[in-house]
Amino acid sequence: MREQLLRYAADYAAAEDQLIGSGDGRSSIHFPSVFLFIGDGMGSVINTIADINRTKWDNSTGVTYIQIRSQDEQTGVNRSVDTILHTVAVPEDSSHQTIRRDLHQAFYTHESQLIELNTALRRASGHLADYGRLYSSFERVHLSILTTADDPMNVLVPEITLLAEYIFAQSFKSVQMDLYVLVSEGDQAAQFGYRSATSVAFMRELDYIQSPEYTFTAPLHMTEDKLTIPVFHAPSPLFDLVYVLSDKNERGITVPNSLRESCDIICHIQLLKNRYQAGDSYRSQDGGYNNTSFKNNIMTESGRQGYVSAGFSRVKRPNQSIALTVLYHFYVKLLTRMRTEREWDVRDKLTYFGLDAAERGRTRNDLVPGNDAITDMGALMTSGASYGSLKRMSLREAEEALFGQGCETFFRDNCERIVHKRLGDFQAELRLQTAVNTAAKEHPEIGLFELADWTDENKPGNVLTAIRGMIRDTSNDLQVSAAELDTLYSGRVEDQPFQRLPLMDKHNVRSLIRYLTETVYGHKLHMLRIQADLELLRHYELALEKWHAQAKHITVQLASLERELHQAAADSIRQADSYTGQNLFEYYERVTEDVMHELETKRGKSVFFDTRHMGPVSGLLDGGLSLLVDRLTQTCRTMILSSQPFNQTFEEELLRRANVAAAYENRLVVPKDELFKKLYQTLEEHGGINVRLLDYTHEHRYEEKYFFGDYEGEFLPYAMDVDITSRIYKLGFVHERRSSGVEKLHLMGGFHLEDLMVYRNGKTYYETYTANGFEFHGIAADRLPELR
Repeated sequence: MREQLLRYAADYAAAEDQLIGSGDGRSSIHFPSVFLFIGDGMGSVINTIADINRTKWDNSTGVTYIQIRSQDEQTGVNRSVDTILHTVAVPEDSSHQTIRRDLHQAFYTHESQLIELNTALRRASGHLADYGRLYSSFERVHLSILTTADDPMNVLVPEITLLAEYIFAQSFKSVQMDLYVLVSEGDQAAQFGYRSATSVAFMRELDYIQSPEYTFTAPLHMTEDKLTIPVFHAPSPLFDLVYVLSDKNERGITVPNSLRESCDIICHIQLLKNRYQAGDSYRSQDGGYNNTSFKNNIMTESGRQGYVSAGFSRVKRPNQSIALTVLYHFYVKLLTRMRTEREWDVRDKLTYFGLDAAERGRTRNDLVPGNDAITDMGALMTSGASYGSLKRMSLREAEEALFGQGCETFFRDNCERIVHKRLGDFQAELRLQTAVNTAAKEHPEIGLFELADWTDENKPGNVLTAIRGMIRDTSNDLQVSAAELDTLYSGRVEDQPFQRLPLMDKHNVRSLIRYLTETVYGHKLHMLRIQADLELLRHYELALEKWHAQAKHITVQLASLERELHQAAADSIRQADSYTGQNLFEYYERVTEDVMHELETKRGKSVFFDTRHMGPVSGLLDGGLSLLVDRLTQTCRTMILSSQPFNQTFEEELLRRANVAAAYENRLVVPKDELFKKLYQTLEEHGGINVRLLDYTHEHRYEEKYFFGDYEGEFLPYAMDVDITSRIYKLGFVHERRSSGVEKLHLMGGFHLEDLMVYRNGKTYYETYTANGFEFHGIAADRLPELR
């Protein structure tokens, strides 16, 4: 059930985020974009980045994804992500001590693998050409290289990058290359020392390939005939910019959901650097990003290029929490509507279940034969006894003298057995359910909670107690009737009120026989009807007990579902930002009630229990709890969440929620400026840089911050004017047609690898492992910069 609820909330949030025109509008990228992932364990990174791109970019289908991995890769990529894969075989004789060196050597010695890599990169270039119509310009390609600092395969970053640049340059006039390094600073209990040493080894290589004097020449480009062509790199840094993103921020605090945040940063940097500028964009006001200017500002006087990190924050309408909160309130209000306020008399309750006297009488008459069943009894053979011999006998003795056991046998065969057979075939549970189904159409306001109470023997005015009272009364009636039969049978024939004529013996015998069948067996037939009534009531008693147990079980499940929905909503709100998630329960309780009341006013009280939506109350759980949750979420999406009150900008929605209780608690209304100030502070506080530096006030620190949101809204113009006279960083924005929130990207550059805490902490491990025979580099260590 929890998976169903989370899927429903995620689907709603995704749909809201992708609304175009009336809601969130997606941006487009200007030049083709390639994401090249080097290393194992990158499956979740690929999936997350592809998912973000699908949500953010209109032309995301043209983005190309490539992964270079080892044959031991475990984490897979979703089938929905069209990824070009190339596998690099790890040398069989490679050891833990030399894996990076061996991978580098094998890259040059395994000719077939190099040809396959060339083929994979050419396939990627062809993929870009296939989707060229999606881009505004095909002059340049943006190549983003992603790797983790501790993955041994990043020893091949220069070779793979330059080969990719060479192949893409055959289709594009320029190739802009950025490197994103994902660093893990959390505790690595298993291999913390080795991983730290490996990370420092890669960082030392980074300083080498990013130096202004870096050059490269190698026979990497291969034709299908195994002819090699050298790949050159003139003296200059290999990458345009190198971004270092850690799972800890600059205060040393672990970043919640760090993988997702790192991927958000990468995708927003790409959008910042490669966004299609529409004709109506706010170019004169947006303080747009300038890559050349940024690079110059993070470069030292000596020409040493600085590294870049970033932080990311967002304030947005908490759509998942809203979806779950509204679902909970919708369900609670449905349950309320399943409880009637009208007090029903016990006779009306019996009528609802088809147990009123009239209906029971009709049922009884269907079971017991009519009086004509005993009319043929007078034609039974008699003994020929005279009236004179019979008149001083009791009626019982006279019956035996005339018919022996014939009358009793006839009555048993033609009446009693028929009744017992019909009672045995009588399906009280089916009859009860049919009556409830029929009554439910006439009284849709009656729900399972009422019916469960009506059949609960511990509740006042319940039908079960009434039925048991009828059983007791009917049983007494049967005893009285049996006593009357005994009295009737013991009376003398000559005292009975039937017609007798003098000297007409046969006539008098016939009159006696008629009296006997009509009076005595008529009374027995009456007793049989009472017995049938009694048995019917006992059948109904058992059926009601069983029906109550089932109804009670259903109501328990319905109550359990209410608790589950409340817990899911509460958990979601707890995970949301404390400010943007405020007053969710109170506000959406009112909104949900208002929407439901409006729908009921327009379309009738029973609109939600129509077969197109929730269905009849009596059949809510016919398909089980899972089907009920499906119907509930679908009805909530189509009838509640699609209504006008949910079509608000995030500023309007948050302002309404912030003031939801003002009129009731005499609190001051939260002014819009105060709300915007708090939103601005929230974005600032949550947008810390995701990397730990020894001194975060280092002299070359340079910062730029960018909002992503709707400049035609109210918050973004406000945010651009805050601290305009005192801020020491550049502030800009990317205009996007969106209604659900604002995002903020915080870029900080100018630091160097020796400023990183992960570098300083890992340097000792690197030196120790190197001194103990570990070989981390594919090239001679003396070509690399000294450890700083």
